[in-house]
Amino acid sequence: MVGEMDRLIRKIRAHLLAWLRRSRSGPVSFVRRFSYKDLKMATDGFQRIVYSDSHGTAYKARFQDGYIALVMEVKDLNQENDVFIREVQLLGRLHHRHLLSLKGFSIGRKRLLVFDNIENGSLKEHFNDPLRTPLNWKTRLQIAIGVAAALEYLLLFSNLPTHRVSISSSNIMLDENFTAKLSNIGLLNSVEKCVTTPTPHASCTDCMDQRCGNLIFQLGVLILELITGQSSEKGSTDLVQWIQGSRFRSSMQKMIDPDLGNSYNSRELKNLLAVARLCINSGNDPKFSLPQIFRYLQKKAGFPHY
Repeated sequence: MVGEMDRLIRKIRAHLLAWLRRSRSGPVSFVRRFSYKDLKMATDGFQRIVYSDSHGTAYKARFQDGYIALVMEVKDLNQENDVFIREVQLLGRLHHRHLLSLKGFSIGRKRLLVFDNIENGSLKEHFNDPLRTPLNWKTRLQIAIGVAAALEYLLLFSNLPTHRVSISSSNIMLDENFTAKLSNIGLLNSVEKCVTTPTPHASCTDCMDQRCGNLIFQLGVLILELITGQSSEKGSTDLVQWIQGSRFRSSMQKMIDPDLGNSYNSRELKNLLAVARLCINSGNDPKFSLPQIFRYLQKKAGFPHY
């Protein structure tokens, strides 16, 4: 009986290992391959620009069958197609409520990734468009904690190679419930090497390196944008100088987004400002890890644990 059980276990183990090997290499089976022609048509010749930054441009796509998507251009064209496809395969494995869901890709004159459509656009649109209803205080708090949760997942729990992440109001998208979705994510270093040896991020266990320090800084700037309603690059620079100054507390009321009126919790706002200052003052030598910032943010802003 014991011998039969051992043979069964070995057989199951062999099948599992074979499945894992197939899932880590080979063609993309869980994301759709779109034709370049269809994506060009759906974006009106790549004219429906949602945002553009150093990593690429994002477009809104509307297909003939009514499907609406966010299409992101990948600027790095030096990779071989098979390496790019394997990167897509890895990105397709990311699943978190605060990340955009990857639905497909295309290879042509542009390399493109296709994501779920986001009904309420980008966070930056809500700051800059006077015709949009201003975001209330609770929603802003939820956006801050949602982005922090996404960063913790990407760096510590996704079990994939190190990620390139960019945080700004332009690439934080909002769904129908105004849930924040981080959209600008890629893989760093040699993707081909990463694909052949997928391992957890041992180097980011504590997330105290310079790259994590940069992400913590970006998170701090985002929190300031949520509080003040400012999203331009110049505004962000001014915000950093303001919060690093010695008189920021005395001028705090002047910096709060007028669209909030008096409909915010003063204690929560002060605690959120403390988190932002902590993030921005960390610089390239963070004194706190991203998980610590995340938990501190939950505690100080009164969020429930995820």
